[in-house]
Amino acid sequence: MIIVIVGPTAVGKTKMSIELAKILNGEIINADSTQVYKGLDIATAKVTEEEKENIPHHLFDFKEITEDYTVYDYQKDCRKKIDGILKKGKTPILVGGTGLYIKAALYDYQFVDGICNDQYEGTETSILFSKLLEIDPNTEIHPNNRKRIIRAINSFKETGEIPSSKEKTEKLLYSCKIIGLTCDRELLYERINQRTDKMFEEGLLEEAKALFDSNIRSKAVLTPIGYKELFSYFEGTCSLEEAKETIKQNCRKYAKRQYTWFHHQIPVEWFSVNFENFEKTIKEVLSSLSETID
Repeated sequence: MIIVIVGPTAVGKTKMSIELAKILNGEIINADSTQVYKGLDIATAKVTEEEKENIPHHLFDFKEITEDYTVYDYQKDCRKKIDGILKKGKTPILVGGTGLYIKAALYDYQFVDGICNDQYEGTETSILFSKLLEIDPNTEIHPNNRKRIIRAINSFKETGEIPSSKEKTEKLLYSCKIIGLTCDRELLYERINQRTDKMFEEGLLEEAKALFDSNIRSKAVLTPIGYKELFSYFEGTCSLEEAKETIKQNCRKYAKRQYTWFHHQIPVEWFSVNFENFEKTIKEVLSSLSETID
């Protein structure tokens, strides 16, 4: 059985994954779209070597920030890791906050290789959306979501299928248990604020400055919260305190979006985290897992 640990940022997913891996003979697979990249450590809250406690970790820190790593790529890589871990008789534990990565890996989602490539440089998004409407009048894609618009157009060109007519499957390919960690919203926001302050103590400013000076502005660099906000500070358009507050605010907004996604997209069993006695939360999760296995 596969164990999946989800939840908003700063809720304790990394710690839970390590403890469960130690108890259940598990190996951990990253399910965070930003932690696949080398050099993006502090802002992405990437697990440290000390935190790993000698537990095998997969799909962390293996792509260059200049590379474009897609959901399609992750689906292939994650399934390969899952199958390899299961063959060893061990427990795969997916942990992360990127819901689409998790769903793509575990559900019967089919992607066409190459359809995410942007072939419309210089073409306005509004024009592309009009083109999509000609192909698929029933599309539910937002008019401003350029990436999805291009993907839908290219998918139609390659397969001849109208994107919205494709059956949306909810078929799981693996036996799995999806565990969600949660806590009081105000407490979560307080933890997010505290974690942001700790990131600065650990060298976030220096990490962001090195990226800024590299002049690399790839998707990998501009997606995580924590870098682009500090780029504004380095450019002189805001103060350091303003940049720090924007990071905290964006993290809180992201946590809210994560909750919404997980509540609507996958069947999660939620556990309220006891930060004063994390062992109690671990026992509650293990009890639920034993009932599922039995």
